Amino acid sequence: MDTHTCPYGLKAKDLLQRQGYTVEDHWLTSREQTDAFKAEHTVKTTPQTFIDGVRIGGYDDLRRHFGKTVRDPKAVTYRPVIAVFAVTALMALAASYAAYGTVFTVRAVEWFIAFTMAVLAILKLQNIESFSTMFLNYDLLAKRWVRYGYIYPFAEAGAGILMIAGALSWVSIPVALFIGTIGAVSVFKAVYIDRRELKCACVGGDSNVPLGFVSLTENLMMVAMAVWMLAMLLSGTGH
Repeated sequence: MDTHTCPYGLKAKDLLQRQGYTVEDHWLTSREQTDAFKAEHTVKTTPQTFIDGVRIGGYDDLRRHFGKTVRDPKAVTYRPVIAVFAVTALMALAASYAAYGTVFTVRAVEWFIAFTMAVLAILKLQNIESFSTMFLNYDLLAKRWVRYGYIYPFAEAGAGILMIAGALSWVSIPVALFIGTIGAVSVFKAVYIDRRELKCACVGGDSNVPLGFVSLTENLMMVAMAVWMLAMLLSGTGH
C-alpha cells in the first residue's frame, strides 16, 4: 500500500528466489483489495504464497514448506543471553587491546563483567514494568519491598558503569555485592530448593529464558567482581 510495505511479503519473495523460484509478485494496494483477497481464499493474513497454483500459506508456512525452522515466540531460548555474553566479551577484549595493546589482561575480565552488567541493565530498563513484574516472582527483597524491582536495574547499571571507569569503588563495590548476593540467594532458593519453574528476568521482562543457571551466574559474577575489586582496593592495587 502507499503507506505500508509488507516485510513478510519481502521475506517470502526473497526466500522463494533463494530457493530458485521465479516469483510473480502481486501487490495488494488498497484495503478493499486486501479484504477481497482474504475473503476469496479464506485466509486471515497476507502475504500468501502459491506454488504452481497451490496455496502454501504465509511466510512461516513457506519456511516449513522448505523444511526450515520457524521460531516459536513462546519457546524457551538462551539466544538473548548468548548474544549478550558473546558481544560483551568481545567488547572487553577490544577495550583491552585499545588500552593495553593486548587482549589478554586482567582488566579485560573485569570489563567483561562490568559490560555485561551494563548491557543486562539496559535490557531490563527497556520495559521496567514488565521486568519488575517478572522479578517479583522470585526475588526475596522485591517481594517484601516492591520498589526494589524498579531500583534494581538502575543499581546494576550504575555499578557496572562505575566498574568500567574504575571510579568510585566505594559505591560500586557495596552496590554490586548487595544486589548480587540477594539475587543469587533468591534464584538458588526459587530454583534449587523450591523447585519452581519460572522465567528469568535477567534479560528483561519479555524474555523466555528459564530462571536458573543464567541468572545465578549473573549474580555470582557481580559478587565475584565486588569481592575482587575490594581485595584490590585493600591491597593498594585497585583502580
